[in-house]
Amino acid sequence: MTFASLPSALMEQRLALPKNGPVRLLIDTDTANEIDDQFALAWALLSPEHMTVEAVTAEPFSFAHHQPELLAAERALESGSKHQEHLVGGFQGWLDRLHAQGRRAADLTFVGPAEGMELSFAEIKNIYAKLGMPFEGQVFRGADRYMSGPSEIVESDAVETIIELAKSGDTPLYIAAMGCVTNIASALLKAPEILDKIVVIWTSAYPSTAPHCNRPSLNLVQDPHASRLIFDSGVPHIYLPGYHVGAQLKISEPEMAAFVKGQGAIGDYLYHLYTNNPLHEMFAITDAGRRTWVIWDIINIAWLINPDWVPTFVTPSPRLNDDLYWEKDNSRHLMREAHDVQRDEIFRDFFDKIADAAS
Repeated sequence: MTFASLPSALMEQRLALPKNGPVRLLIDTDTANEIDDQFALAWALLSPEHMTVEAVTAEPFSFAHHQPELLAAERALESGSKHQEHLVGGFQGWLDRLHAQGRRAADLTFVGPAEGMELSFAEIKNIYAKLGMPFEGQVFRGADRYMSGPSEIVESDAVETIIELAKSGDTPLYIAAMGCVTNIASALLKAPEILDKIVVIWTSAYPSTAPHCNRPSLNLVQDPHASRLIFDSGVPHIYLPGYHVGAQLKISEPEMAAFVKGQGAIGDYLYHLYTNNPLHEMFAITDAGRRTWVIWDIINIAWLINPDWVPTFVTPSPRLNDDLYWEKDNSRHLMREAHDVQRDEIFRDFFDKIADAAS
């Protein structure tokens, strides 16, 4: 589908840094896929001076795309042949950890996208409950599958909510995308007139100048059609690369124990998530107490609270080719892209908000 181009002055306005008072915000999240979305959602709800969370929509998620590659890597490892790696950290390291525990690739089970969405829908409500905040009329189910083609609309309550909120109000609706963008792409396809009424803030993949394949990015690889649409449509887009910008947002168990544990129901729950991370089991990670974990998705909220904490620049939107590499074209429409984070300032504010909520 071809979308109408935004006038350059309007695009400049939409890509400007947030300044005056709270913005209208919809959070689109795969909250149950690991632990970072819960941190980001809680921080957003505890920051009303910077954002008004008007709705939270659940995204589908699944790690099942890893299984064929992992099985192939296991066969290659055992036969002594080579296997092309498309995973940060490599499949061999994952397999070595699994095998050390007496497990094999075939022993892993993965939820499908529909179940992932339902788990996220429940977990969003759980975060509201831990904060003692009502969620009725604010939390909505999203897509139960990914787009099968570039023009397929995956209908859901999330799509209707995005369209309705985008058309309401006198100011743009910011959408913090914390996972695959099926819901947002479907809303744009169904109602292309909202293109100039929303600003998509999305964290995924590598910087647009990187020569690497973007397949390691869960947020991007799950629904390549939706991902491609965000870069091609001309929607105002704040792109926050995960590798290796958001990847700097690591936190350790001692920090969690000192600054999050004991800070009310939400603090105790986030500490529980950190020390019972479901991805530790999936990736066969041991010695977790001496490791850090990346809280990726708080980068979306950090940019809204203080854009100086997530420095950005304006650049042409890249093309995402069929092999999931970037192709640069300076004639394309503009987007805003992050190139760094102020890790300590971000976590200091997060710790303060959690502590204030508990007092």
